[in-house]
Amino acid sequence: MSERSTSPTIIDVARHAGVSKSAVSRVLSGRPGDGAETTRRVREAAADLGYVANAMAQGLVGYRTGTLGVVVRDVTRPIYSHLQSALQVHASARGMRVVATSGSDTFDIDQERRAMHTLVSLRVEGLIVCSGVLPVDEVAPFVDRIPTVIAGRPERHPLISSVFADEKSGAGDLVNHLVDLGHRYVGVLLWPKALSIPQHERGVFMIELLRARGSVIEIVEVDRDFDRESVVSHLLDTGVTAIMCPSDTQAVEILDSLRVRGVPVPQTMSVTGYDGFGPLATPLIGLTTIRQDVDGIAARAVEIVLRKDPTSTSSPDVVHDMVAGSLVVGRTSAPPGHTNR
Repeated sequence: MSERSTSPTIIDVARHAGVSKSAVSRVLSGRPGDGAETTRRVREAAADLGYVANAMAQGLVGYRTGTLGVVVRDVTRPIYSHLQSALQVHASARGMRVVATSGSDTFDIDQERRAMHTLVSLRVEGLIVCSGVLPVDEVAPFVDRIPTVIAGRPERHPLISSVFADEKSGAGDLVNHLVDLGHRYVGVLLWPKALSIPQHERGVFMIELLRARGSVIEIVEVDRDFDRESVVSHLLDTGVTAIMCPSDTQAVEILDSLRVRGVPVPQTMSVTGYDGFGPLATPLIGLTTIRQDVDGIAARAVEIVLRKDPTSTSSPDVVHDMVAGSLVVGRTSAPPGHTNR
């Protein structure tokens, strides 16, 4: 006689109870259709064998797994780590679990694409994509199969809902703050769109809004490997009195280069960042920045992705929601002390 598997299956229970597999499935899932005697035999057989139902398998049969899939671009960056944490909190509050695939700086587009395929294969009930670079055409094929939201970046695809920071409003708050202080000659670090759609868009808005206020602008195109010493040297030569950066990380790098050169901040040079959370938001640094409402973005993304019942054939309307941040005035901005122009 062969030894029975240490992990009994529904077939083992059916054989032990002397009933069909479908009868076991009905009894153990609580569906009607079987008499008291069949129910008793199935439950006793399950207890005798130590059978425990596979929660994932039960979920797949009913198209409910109680999980949301989240693709996170780069957990080493504060925006993504904070967004992932907030998504988990709001999903849990709605009775859902989060299954996340995340990368670091080397998480390329092919890996992100494979990550989405993996999550869909796990039959998650919704998909939230948090990536500043993944092309929207890579996400679009999934929307007919699973409720999908792009969170944390400006995206206005007609078939895919999205939730993102109001970059224009944030850029406008920073521009108005500097111009109202008296800055007329402003440098802007412009990030490439291929590396970060949000950072690129906010830089474009900064330039547009500075022009609308009559400022003279010095645009410096940078990427993740930019030579901050050269950038600072160039901007000092142009005579700008303020430098606007696309993120707090770049702002701190510029501040450090100014410190090495002995340029006082904010007396000679004002510096602004963008994000406003994580270690760089400490008052010890005192950045003037925009604090993104990451919690608000996460809450809205979870709400949108759960609007659709997975068993329904109807599709909810596509929405593109902007969530406003707030201006944080720190110690890195002040009226210009002097100008070389």
